[in-house]
Formats: sequence, C-alpha cells, structure tokens
Amino acid sequence: MSAPSETPWPSLTAARPARLLSLDFLRGLTIAFMILVNNNGDEQLAYWPLKHAAWNGFTPTDLVFPTFLFLVGISTVFSTASRLAQGATKQSLFLHVLRRSITLYVLGLLIHGFPFFNLHTMRFYGVLPRIAICYFIIASLYILSPGWRSKAALAIGALAAYWILMRFVPVPGYGVPTHDIPLLDRDANLTAWIDRQLFSASHLYEHTRDPEGLLSTIPALATALFGVLTGIWLRTQHTLNQKITGIAIAGISGILLGGLWNITFPINKKLWTSSYALFAAGLSLSLLALSLFIVDLRRKTPAKQDHSGVLKPFFIFGTNAIVAYAFSEMLASVLYSIHTHPGVSLQQSIFRSIQQVVPNVPFASLLYSIAFVAVCWLFVAVLYRRKIFIKI
Repeated sequence: MSAPSETPWPSLTAARPARLLSLDFLRGLTIAFMILVNNNGDEQLAYWPLKHAAWNGFTPTDLVFPTFLFLVGISTVFSTASRLAQGATKQSLFLHVLRRSITLYVLGLLIHGFPFFNLHTMRFYGVLPRIAICYFIIASLYILSPGWRSKAALAIGALAAYWILMRFVPVPGYGVPTHDIPLLDRDANLTAWIDRQLFSASHLYEHTRDPEGLLSTIPALATALFGVLTGIWLRTQHTLNQKITGIAIAGISGILLGGLWNITFPINKKLWTSSYALFAAGLSLSLLALSLFIVDLRRKTPAKQDHSGVLKPFFIFGTNAIVAYAFSEMLASVLYSIHTHPGVSLQQSIFRSIQQVVPNVPFASLLYSIAFVAVCWLFVAVLYRRKIFIKI
C-alpha cells in the first residue's frame, strides 16, 4: 500500500474529510464482537472462537482489540483533519488530545474498580488505558508531522525493537531466551518480569503478568500507527477502488509477513508479539477493505442494493463505541457482584436458567453472550434515537 509523501499542514486544512460509513460499521462490528467474547455464559466451555488462545497462536477473539486500536489510528487522522478544517491550531489540538487521553485512562480505571473501587486490587493496565497511551502518542506525532514516512519508520522500529528485547535481553533471575529459558516462557519473559517489578500480583490481570503490560505497549503502538498510515492513504486523491485495492494488498502482505515471523517469534496476543501485531494488522486491513467495498463502494453504485438497513445495528454500535464498551463492562461487574444465593452470582443464575432450556453448555453460553450484546445494543440504540453521541 503506497502513501503520499510528507505533506505540509496547509494541504490538510483545505477541506473537511469525506465521511466513510465503513469506519462506523467496522467499529460497531468490532465493539459488538468484543462485548460478545468478553461475556461468555461459561468462560471455560464456550466455543473456542469466542475464547482467547491459551498462549501462543490465535483465535478470532484475539483479533478484536488490535482491530479497534487500528481503527483508533484511522480515526485520529480523520478527526485531526476535520478540526484543522475548522481552524484549530496545533496547540488546541494537542490540548484536546491530552484531555481525551486522560479521560480514556481514568474511565478505564473507573471500569476496573466498579462497583467497589478497592485500591488494593485496582488494575492500572487494561484496554482503555492502552488505547489512551497509544492514542496520545500517535495523535501527538501526527500533530507534529502529518506525513507518512516517519510513522512507517516508527512502526517498523517498534516491532523490531520489541523483538530484540524479547529475544536477546536476559531476563533477571532467569537468563537469556532460547539459551537458558524458552522463548516467550509464560512467566520468565521480560514483559512479565517488568510488570511484576511495577505492580504486585493483586494489580495484574493474571497475577504474574498482564496482557496489556507496559513493555508490550511498544508493538501495540505499531498497531495504532498502521491505522494512522491507513488513514493517510484514505485521504489521498486516489479513487475508492484504488484505495480498496491498496488496503487489500497491504492486508494480505501483513498476514503473510506475520505468519512467516510466527515461525521464529510466535504469534501471541497476551504478549502482543511483533508477529501478532503484523498478522492482526493484516486481518484488520482485509476487514477494512471488505467493509469499504460493501458499505461505501456499493452505496455509490445505483445498481447495487443499499445494505444500510441490514447493517444498521452495527452502525448504531459504532456511533457510541466507547460508551457501549464501558456500559458492557460495568453491566458485567454488576451481574457478578450481585448474589442471588450464597456463592451464586446473578450472572450464574441467569446462565443456569438458560441451561435449563438449552442443556448444551457451549450453545447456552453463546445464547447468553448474544442476549448480553442485545441488552448493550438497546442501551446504545436509545442514545442513537435521541441523537446523543458521547465523544470521549
């Protein structure tokens, strides 16, 4: 996928960027699937595509978060261009980015602590904190320089640097990976070791490590930068067909390169390995190309049927994506916090009620997940109907 050369600020202020409905659709689809896989009726016996890979390897669930982070990168380009078209200055843009990053991070902490807010078990990492950090970095870089070359170099450098750190740097107390310890050992890896130095077990999602840990933010930054590069490409003067073709080629390339790197540096979501970042970016690009074709290209072709009615539920999710995610996380916390019987949460009671009708546990788990997504959609649909769009 080629991209334009470094461009000065004046060229970006010429006009507001055209809105691509495919971005809203894909964002909504991603959030819907994220809520689905985060809320299985039975975490252990759910269908395998709806669970994270145990360690190395991947499932469809492992591709949700990087797709959303990739879309954050694209949205950063479009939102910045839009604000510039309205006459915003670099200083006002930076303050906006700073406020938004802090809001996202604090919201992440509130979600983790809800409803009891126990500081002894508060998790400081997480989905929204990672988004906040990556967003702050990529948005600040884009404000400083909107060109593509520096972003591409930084993305490649981040993936290479993380590989070097994980492959060659000795892990204190364990040794050198591939020599003294296996590469990507669950606990004897540099990412997990750093997290344990920063936080006690009660603050880490998996006690000895955290899937959104500090060091693995480096390759996650590359994921967001791939989104920025895609956003820059989408704002070029090429035809929509040419843009879709370029994105599709880039997607296939990412999948192949990530698959090849997997041979020596395994795909691993919990460590966000460089091979995983490339592979996931390839799949995100492929999904975007398909969405652009279905939503935007076909919408501009009179002979083609408009699918907006069928796709509308995902558009609704996409208009308040962060709100939908936050609501789903807090709703899940409430269901687990309320106990209908000693040792039995409200979530378990609801799932057991479904099991009485559907004895097949994986299918009953899926039905619970679908019902949970439906409840979250109803909440967002009320906001959509009232034209309430909360921009965080």
